[in-house]
Amino acid sequence: MAQFNIVLVHPEIPQNTGNIGRLCVSTDSRLHLVKPLGFSLEDKYLKRSGMDYWPHLDLHVYETWEAFLTVNTPETLFFLSTRGRRSFWDCRYPDGCYLVFGNEGHGLPPEFYERYQHSLLTIPMRGQFHRSFNLANSVAITLFEALRQQEG
Repeated sequence: MAQFNIVLVHPEIPQNTGNIGRLCVSTDSRLHLVKPLGFSLEDKYLKRSGMDYWPHLDLHVYETWEAFLTVNTPETLFFLSTRGRRSFWDCRYPDGCYLVFGNEGHGLPPEFYERYQHSLLTIPMRGQFHRSFNLANSVAITLFEALRQQEG
């Protein structure tokens, strides 16, 4: 099975991160958190959402985005955002790639939209009223598309 890397930049809501951690354990994916975090890693809501999966999580925490880049030297980064112009369906996800998500309130840091403009992807949405999907749902949608491609 392919291994993917989920990166959350400045996540704010512990329940979302807990759910994403649970998803990572269930798919043999790594979770990378880039500070600042909007919660403590000891937060009871984080633990409740991650349940008994949390101790099995391959978790890495970084003080800054630059520290993340230094430690990992990722070859393939994909940034998920409502500002992306290319659909996440139009992308091939290689083993070990990094799927990067911004936080719940503001998305990715503003400088990312210019710096990584060619790696921005979006999840298409239909309907009259939409801003974005819930962060945990967005991670699940994207991760399972990547897994589908690898196993299909």
